Amino acid sequence: MTLVSAPAGFGKTTVVAEWLQGAAAGRRIVAWLSLDARDSHPASFWTYVVTALQRAASGVGAGVLPLLQSARTPIETVLVTVVNELGALTNPLDLILDDCHLADTPDVQAGMTFLLEHLPPQVCLVICTRADPALPLARLRACGELVELRAADLRFTPDEVAAYLDEAVGPNLIAADIEALEQRTEGWIAALRLAALSLQGREDVSDFVAGFAGDDRYVVDYLVEEVLGRQSGDVRGFLLQTSVLGRLHGPLCDAVTGRRDGRAMLDALDRANLFVVRLDDRRHWYRYHHLFADVLRTHLADERSSGVASLHRRASQWYADAGEPVPAVSHALESGEVDRAADLVERAIPVLQGDRQEATICGWVKDLPDGIVRVRPVLALGLVGALMTRGEFEGVEDRLLEIERLLAGRGREGPAAEVVVVDRGALARLPGAIEMYRSALALVQGDPSAIVTHADRAIDRAAADDQVVRGAVSALSGLAGWGGGDLDAAHAAYSAAVEGLRRAGYVADVLGCSIALAGIRITQGRLADVQRTYEWALRLASEEPGTLRGAPDMHVGLSQIAWEGGDSAAATRHLRRARELGESAGLAQHPYRWRVAKACILHGEGDRAGALDLLEEAEHVHLTDFSPSVRPVPATRVRLQVTHGSLGEALDWARRQGLTTDDELSYVREYEYITLVRILLGAHAADGSGSALSAAAPFLQRLLEAAESGGRTGSAIEILVLQALAHNAHGDAPTALAGLERALMPAEPQGHVRVFADEGPPIAALLRTLVGQRPPLGIPAPAPGCGHTDRWLHRRGNGSALRGHAAGAR
Repeated sequence: MTLVSAPAGFGKTTVVAEWLQGAAAGRRIVAWLSLDARDSHPASFWTYVVTALQRAASGVGAGVLPLLQSARTPIETVLVTVVNELGALTNPLDLILDDCHLADTPDVQAGMTFLLEHLPPQVCLVICTRADPALPLARLRACGELVELRAADLRFTPDEVAAYLDEAVGPNLIAADIEALEQRTEGWIAALRLAALSLQGREDVSDFVAGFAGDDRYVVDYLVEEVLGRQSGDVRGFLLQTSVLGRLHGPLCDAVTGRRDGRAMLDALDRANLFVVRLDDRRHWYRYHHLFADVLRTHLADERSSGVASLHRRASQWYADAGEPVPAVSHALESGEVDRAADLVERAIPVLQGDRQEATICGWVKDLPDGIVRVRPVLALGLVGALMTRGEFEGVEDRLLEIERLLAGRGREGPAAEVVVVDRGALARLPGAIEMYRSALALVQGDPSAIVTHADRAIDRAAADDQVVRGAVSALSGLAGWGGGDLDAAHAAYSAAVEGLRRAGYVADVLGCSIALAGIRITQGRLADVQRTYEWALRLASEEPGTLRGAPDMHVGLSQIAWEGGDSAAATRHLRRARELGESAGLAQHPYRWRVAKACILHGEGDRAGALDLLEEAEHVHLTDFSPSVRPVPATRVRLQVTHGSLGEALDWARRQGLTTDDELSYVREYEYITLVRILLGAHAADGSGSALSAAAPFLQRLLEAAESGGRTGSAIEILVLQALAHNAHGDAPTALAGLERALMPAEPQGHVRVFADEGPPIAALLRTLVGQRPPLGIPAPAPGCGHTDRWLHRRGNGSALRGHAAGAR
């Protein structure tokens, strides 16, 4: 890390920019981000950081931008992905955060500390700030990982002051004048720059220098007054009027000032070095130096206090016409026109929700007076949606009741105030949307019956053309059924959601529902249906113009099905294609799902360490959403550990999860319970523990009965395989073979292979014995010792997956 820390006006930005243009030019990647006070919220801060990285190094962080808008996503989860992608860069990269003090809040500091502790060696973080950040600077110094530039380093020396003033003012200054300015400014370049501007064209140079005194604040005020006072009326008026803008653009300045020379004026200010900073290479956008802008705004308030609101009003109108709702609303609020600001917010809500900018919506509505929001039902419900998406559920029901009272024409204590609606089309959709949010709230509260009740009401009350609400409540009903173990009902509800959302044009949501449909069918053991679902969804994604959003997720699903079918080449090919499309084209859970699928392949190829690393990454990037966690990543990691004899860690996990063989069974935890059985069988294999095997046997039977009664054939196949292994370990080969044959009956038609093959030599031996005793499908039983066993195994599923295990290759 390089820290450039000094008060305002010491040339922090300039010194870093010149370094990049000099010694670092041509050999380093540079991501530069200039911050302001609006970036102090973690979601905004990290969105801009990741965007800067993505622009500098294509592909870095692209897939995590949607995650940053979810309040449920820890920043560390997002940064794990970013750090890993930075680690893959072949060229060194510098991330420069300019004016970092403006966004230095505790929430941002926590993420910055995490980033610093995990940065790869080819990445350097450069921070320009007026105040030291709350980062582990002492530890970085002790480790030799911190370069510091302070005010003492940045101050101009006497020789540098002389060289600068000679260039800026000319040879009119005598040595005594230069020395006096150097002593009084103490090398502070901002004051020197302002002094040089004030000295231009003066005849009384020595008198001016002699009268130049005071502390920093007074010096700045005096010099700025001198600079402003020496400008023409047009320039001075332009500077003051446009100081209300955070960014300067020719047409925008024209709208604010009422003039037509905005572009020419900005070019002139740039050439005159009059405290404007270019924001792009084409000289379209600028900003004022922060210190200069602060002083300009102070003078504007003193001189034209009554006209400041009108300047903001014009800026708001320009941004609204330009289709930029965020600055449009901000300037409307600054102008004090809260009604107009509310109008803009209401119109902007659909766009911002589509861009997942719930934090912006919440900030705006909270800035509006409560009385304004209370009479605007569309605006109030937009706030409810933003709050729930950010995981803020407290008080949501009260807000929904208030909206219902408003729609019914009554208030809390009498008749309601007059309803204000800007988006009339949204008004008809409110009753259905209110019940949709209630259904979602019931899902969060774990009330399945209320989920269904409110979902049914939402459908009844939805507008005739509101396919979004209809699709959303169908998905919520599907979630309720899925979490409760009613998989057929869940599948039917999700199918209805797919139809409604497809008609509404919400393709990304259709693909998300398709993943849920596939997950349900996997549990039911219907792999052929899963493949058809993913293939259909992939075709749908590919038909979308200009984007393949969700296509990588479909390739991940097809990879998992190919892997279960024993086709490792196809599984690898689909994952490679998903990676080529990029995480930015995937849905929110894509980073986690890709890593889990890749870990399975690595483990199958014998790369245990690589598989464990990927599963650890998957845990970090996994998002907690409304879907039931039926296959938690920690349980998958424990399964891998058990296959390699790491029973201690596996047993610790089971204890932490509170899993025992006496538990009342729950479908949502079925995968974890089957994992517990694997731990017990692993303990028996390791030390012959009879108690572990005795505990596993009745527990397996309970699990099997629950899975079969719930129609969860996929789970039942795995349980039957484990039962066969348990009976065989107990010396009961006939029962083991009978159980294995029972597992094969539903597994063979659907192409299940890995559920058998992953058990290695013990299951291969049982399969060989089973082949000899009971020839399936009319195929003659192979003679002992011949090669027909392998060929029969190939006919049963996929020989490449099972043959190696039958031969004891594993």
